[in-house]
Amino acid sequence: MRSTTIRPWSRALLATSLLLSLVAALLAPAPAAATTKTTAAEAMDAYVDAFWDPEEKYFFTYSDHRGRGGVGPEGGTYSDFWWEARLWEVVMDAWETTGDPRYRAMIDDVYDGFTAHHPDFEVDFNDDLNWWAMGAARAYGITGDQRYLDTSVELFDRIWADWDDTYGGGIWWRHSVQNQKNVATNAPAAVTAVLLARHTGDQEYLGRAEQLFDWVDERLVEDDGTVHDHWEGTDTLVKWGFSYNYGTYVSAATKLYEETGEQEYLDKALRSADWATTKLTNGGTFRGEGIGDGGGFKSLLIRALVDLVQDHGQDQYLQQLQDNANQAWNHRRTSDDLMGHDWSAPTSSGALQSLAASSGLTAVLLVPPDGRPSGTLAESGVYEAENGQVINIDSEANGTGWTGRGYLAGWNRDGQQVTLHVNVERAGAHTLRFRYAGDDGTATRMVMLNSRVVDEALEFEGTGGWGNYAYRDLKVRLSRGHNSVQIRFDEASDNQAYMNLDRVEIVRG
Repeated sequence: MRSTTIRPWSRALLATSLLLSLVAALLAPAPAAATTKTTAAEAMDAYVDAFWDPEEKYFFTYSDHRGRGGVGPEGGTYSDFWWEARLWEVVMDAWETTGDPRYRAMIDDVYDGFTAHHPDFEVDFNDDLNWWAMGAARAYGITGDQRYLDTSVELFDRIWADWDDTYGGGIWWRHSVQNQKNVATNAPAAVTAVLLARHTGDQEYLGRAEQLFDWVDERLVEDDGTVHDHWEGTDTLVKWGFSYNYGTYVSAATKLYEETGEQEYLDKALRSADWATTKLTNGGTFRGEGIGDGGGFKSLLIRALVDLVQDHGQDQYLQQLQDNANQAWNHRRTSDDLMGHDWSAPTSSGALQSLAASSGLTAVLLVPPDGRPSGTLAESGVYEAENGQVINIDSEANGTGWTGRGYLAGWNRDGQQVTLHVNVERAGAHTLRFRYAGDDGTATRMVMLNSRVVDEALEFEGTGGWGNYAYRDLKVRLSRGHNSVQIRFDEASDNQAYMNLDRVEIVRG
C-alpha cells in the first residue's frame, strides 16, 4: 500500500518560493532550467493564483475567468464536474509534495465547494462519477475524514449497479443511455475498488476490482500492451489511443499487484507503460492531446508512471518523466508561470483552461526533480506524424513498414496539415527527413518552418506501392530550442496525388 506521508525529497519545499524573473516576452518560454524542489512550490502557487476562487471554493475554468458556455457552475465560469475531481487530486499532490498546510486545508475546501453546487453528485456519466469516488477514497487515506470514505462507498455502489454482461461484462459509460463501455469508466473504477478494499477491509471490493480489470484486459487490451478505447453498438471496437486510457489501465494493474502480490498484474502494467512511453510521444515528449477534456489526459499517465518508479523500482521510466517535467516547465509562459497542454511548444498568450494547465503541473509536482544543469532540452529527433497536431487527416495502420502507431493517410484537400513541435540543442543547419509511401505518381506538399514557407511544393516521388517507404530530405536552418515544422496541402501549389506520411526525422547538418 502506498504511503500518504509527505515524500522525503520534498520536505525542503516548506521554505519560501523563489520569485522568477518576468523580463521575458509573454510568448517566449522561460530560460531552460531543470526542475528542482522549489519548482513544484512555484508552479502550484502560480496555478492557485490563476485558477482558485477561495470564496467560492472552486477552480475557475479559464485563467481569465470567462465562462465555458454552460459546462460547470455559473455558466461554465467554474470547472466541469469531472475536471474539478481531477483538480482535487492535484491539490492532494501538492499537499503530499510540498507539505504546505494551505493545501491540506484546500483538500477540504474543494470538496465543500463542489458539494455546495452538486450535493447529490448528479451526473449521467459513470466515469465522471468515479473520478469523485476515486478522489474521495484517496482523500480518506490522507485525512482520515469519514465523510470521504462514505462518499466513495456511495458513489462506487451507484457505478457498480450499471455492470451487466453486454460485451462480456463491464460498467456502462452512461446510466441513462447504455450505448458504450470504455476504459475510462472501468479501469479507474477498478482503482477505486482496490482503495475501498484497503480502507474498509471488505474483500468484496477487491473481487470487483479484479472483475473490472479482467474485463478491460480481455476486451480492450492487446497482448503487446495496446489499450483501445471502447465498445459500442453491435460489438464495434473503437481503437482510439489516449494517454489517460493507458494511465488508468496501468494504475489499475499496479494497484492490484500491490494488493494481491500477483506478478501478472505488474507485468501487464509494464507492457502498457512501455507501449505508451514509446508510441504516445514525439521526440520523447508525450504528445499534446488538445484542450478541453483531452488537456487533462497526460496527467493520468504521468501519475501511473511515477507510481511505478517510486513505489516499484521501475527506474527505466524516470529519465523520460524528468525530461517531460522539464519540457513542460521550460515552455511555461513567464508572465504567470502557467503551462500549456503541449509540452513541446511555448505556452500561448491567451486564456488557458484549468484542466489543460494542470497536466504539466502534475508532472512538476510528482516527478522527482533531476537537478541537472540548465540548458535547452533537446529531443530524440524522431517525430511520428500521427502524434503531431493534425488537422483533417485520417490516421491508419494498414499493411506493413510503418512505425509508431501508424501513418497519416492520403490527404489531398486544401488546409489538411500536420504540425510537429521540435526542440534542438543547437541552432544551425539540419535535415528534415520525411519518411513516406506513395504509389506511382509524384505528390507535392507545402513545408513551413516557424510559420514561414520553406518549400511551397516539395516533391515526393512515387515509391511503387503503399507498403514501400522512402525518405525525402529537405535542408533547413533550425533555431536553438523550439521550432515548428508544418506539412500541409495547399491547392494553389500542390498536386492532388496521394501520399502517406509516416514520420519526420531531424538530423543535424
